[in-house]
Amino acid sequence: MEPRPPADPSKLLSQWMAWEKGEETPGRVMANLKTSGMRELLEALAAPRTEAAGAGR
Repeated sequence: MEPRPPADPSKLLSQWMAWEKGEETPGRVMANLKTSGMRELLEALAAPRTEAAGAGR
């Protein structure tokens, strides 16, 4: 399996907004977010906070 390209925040936002506008069902949006790299983006954003919290112990 080839590695996925990095998550595109603009694409993820567009998919989310389609749900907010009622253009897509929640299930379809979740599937799109999953395959577009939402988890990887959130992990990358959360990593600095997690590391900082661990360093403060």
